Amino acid sequence: MSKAKLVITSVTVQGLTQAEAARRYGRSQAWVSRIMARYRNEGEGAFEPRSRRPKSSPQAISEPVVAAVLAERDRLVASGHDAGPETIRWHLQRAGTVLSRASIARILTRHARVVAAPRKKPKSAYIRFQAEQPNETWQSDFTHVRLADGTDVEVITWLDDHSRLALHVSAHPKITAAIVLATFRTTVAQHGCPASTLTDNGMVYTVRLSAQHVRGGRNLLETELATLGVTQKNSRPNHPTTCGKVERFQQTLKAWLSRQREQPATLTQLQTLLDQFTGEYNHHRPHRSLHRHTPAAAYTARPKAAPGEPTDRTHARIRHDKVNNGKITLRHAGTLYSIGLGRHLTGHRVIALVHDLDITILDATTGEVLRELTLDTTHRYQPQQRTRPEP
Repeated sequence: MSKAKLVITSVTVQGLTQAEAARRYGRSQAWVSRIMARYRNEGEGAFEPRSRRPKSSPQAISEPVVAAVLAERDRLVASGHDAGPETIRWHLQRAGTVLSRASIARILTRHARVVAAPRKKPKSAYIRFQAEQPNETWQSDFTHVRLADGTDVEVITWLDDHSRLALHVSAHPKITAAIVLATFRTTVAQHGCPASTLTDNGMVYTVRLSAQHVRGGRNLLETELATLGVTQKNSRPNHPTTCGKVERFQQTLKAWLSRQREQPATLTQLQTLLDQFTGEYNHHRPHRSLHRHTPAAAYTARPKAAPGEPTDRTHARIRHDKVNNGKITLRHAGTLYSIGLGRHLTGHRVIALVHDLDITILDATTGEVLRELTLDTTHRYQPQQRTRPEP
């Protein structure tokens, strides 16, 4: 029961004076007098508490400004972009309307534009890192996209870790090691060479986690990075948050694509949409982690990092293998070569000492040198050199 109802009942039913009711319930006599006056005028309506909202609000946001906030929210949502208070504030400020983030949030909540999200993992659980300079680290990854006719294609992204600038975004039927190398070279030609790269452990990026007996080789990207002196970094298996920036970019990209009125039916149409999104993302979309600057502004605000001189351009490794059908296989610069040893050695364990193109193959049991050769990269099969008998 409300305090007002108790006071009114004690005066009207129990016969207490207003002063006695005030003392009993710990309220002032002026408050009791106002409650009794309301009861005489309104009846039982006096039992309900009244709103404390002022009759006038000179500092209230005008209706045209509220309409502008809601219109900008609807425009961003319809175009497929993020439409939070910070983003809306950035766009309104560029149009000449200055409004605080809290005011925009209240407007969105009051007009039912906010959808409650489930509780997420606390930010304190993540270890945040960011490169200090542009081109200090490039992140890369690829994702699957389905065209309007049901065809599955893949989109590869190269993203600057410092500024979140989308350096390169392109669509292909399937991402291969050759495409990764080609897109990296295209990005380098346009933005300069990075000091390091950060990717997951996909075979198109690295073969360090490939099958045990073929580890130690380099694919096309690894060979290129070693030649340029670029440090290659890879995330630990089952830790996708290490590449979280490019993963989050892909999430934003796919959400934007799904909201387009006309879905792409060909690679050309998809690439047109990707170019449109990349331009808007880089130049017309403020980023919260960049203090509400655009990626393009952050990318040009500081001098770019550059790779160091490679300390050792050679690639030396030791391979343990088993002769299969008279030969063993060896990967060099992303290409798999077969080296003939003779069918009589099938099943033998061998050790291959590899120093760039120079290869020495030993018997794993006796240490006998079975073959020495320089790899001929123009042929996938390296046959044995047969000596003709002397006449």
